[in-house]
Amino acid sequence: MSLVLDAAAQDLLFREARTANTFTDEPVTEEQISAIYDLVKYGPTASNQSPLRITLVRSPEARERLLPYMVEGNRAKTATAPLVAILAVDNEFHVELPRLFPHFLAAKDVLYGERPVRERSALVNGSLQAAYFIVGVRAAGLAAGPMTGFDFEGVRKEFLDDDHTPLMIVNIGRPGENAWFDRSPRLDLDEVVTTV
Repeated sequence: MSLVLDAAAQDLLFREARTANTFTDEPVTEEQISAIYDLVKYGPTASNQSPLRITLVRSPEARERLLPYMVEGNRAKTATAPLVAILAVDNEFHVELPRLFPHFLAAKDVLYGERPVRERSALVNGSLQAAYFIVGVRAAGLAAGPMTGFDFEGVRKEFLDDDHTPLMIVNIGRPGENAWFDRSPRLDLDEVVTTV
């Protein structure tokens, strides 16, 4: 095998990892979330823009505000997960660029001065960071249940503001009973890679 990462880690992060549909009631701690973020914050983004913003839904009141925006098939999962994260992008990420990308101080205005450019870039790079976050949850020995089955505009209005765009909602915790669907097929290398 030509991968440096050992087989157990490969299994944990990818081969055995699946979207969790049930969770135990064991809480997800602030320390676990801190450790996850301290790992995944190093994942690369264009110009180090780091547009991902995470809203942790912990309180019962916040959970009750979120549930009506979930599609019916996702509502029970979100109601019972120990922790729910709303992953969104900050479309005004460029304000932080002088600190995050000091190699090119003018990037804030030259590259990302226009809102439509920022929105496109935030969507791509925030999606990268969301994937890093999911892998980080797995690296912490927890299960992730990422979902896009929700009312995006409703969640934005309820939890965010006009400068933030929701990407996904991730249920987080220890997998519960019958947490996994059977493994679905994947495409083969020759179906996705073209050499020119």
